[in-house]
Amino acid sequence: MQLANTVRSAYPMPRANPPFKVAAFLSNLPLFRELDRDEISRIAAATLQIDAPRGTVLFRRGDVCTGFHIVIYGQIKLALHAEQGGEKVMEILDKGQSFGEAVMFLEKPYMVTAEALIDSKLLHVARTAVFAELDRDPQLARRLLASLSMRLHHLVRDLESYTLHSGTQRVIGYLLGLVDDPDAGSVTLELPVRKNIISSRLNLTHEHFSRILHGLDSAGLISMHNQQIRIPDIAKLHAHTA
Repeated sequence: MQLANTVRSAYPMPRANPPFKVAAFLSNLPLFRELDRDEISRIAAATLQIDAPRGTVLFRRGDVCTGFHIVIYGQIKLALHAEQGGEKVMEILDKGQSFGEAVMFLEKPYMVTAEALIDSKLLHVARTAVFAELDRDPQLARRLLASLSMRLHHLVRDLESYTLHSGTQRVIGYLLGLVDDPDAGSVTLELPVRKNIISSRLNLTHEHFSRILHGLDSAGLISMHNQQIRIPDIAKLHAHTA
């Protein structure tokens, strides 16, 4: 008995992870921050937790939409797929971002496919719960409209970039968008996703994207090592887009 106690003391039993507090997470999101405890509790009760290992397809184009998703952690790719196998990445979403609200309100099938790029965890908020709270609190409708308007604004900016900016300008704009402190003299970045996904997001072929990166490297504006990009002079790289 004494030996058994010694072993248990040296190797304590692993502790289970604490349960994820859905209501607390929802209450800290801008979308739901002004709801009271009862409203949050009702939405949380109709919310499912989804563990999505890398490669998990959450839904495909044409699937029925029964609510919208919120990313707790991870990265989710929204993409269109051609019959020939081609892919166009529409958005890459991470912690705290939501998707699916528009088709939820339209009560239409999904128009894109959602896939986890890395191990992810999400919430699925049921449409019935959202509609019930909208009937109770018109202010929630305003916040949802603001969220959808912001998404539309981003899509318009993307369209502007595709039609008015060169491939090099798009790549530089993307890299600069990853910089936390634009006033820093230099910075080293880690590309958040694979280069083929970034190129699709920027409406470039993978080959064109690689040529642009190598051109910027040869010009001394960046240096590359796998997924790592060093910008030795942020201001100089920014000036190169002019």
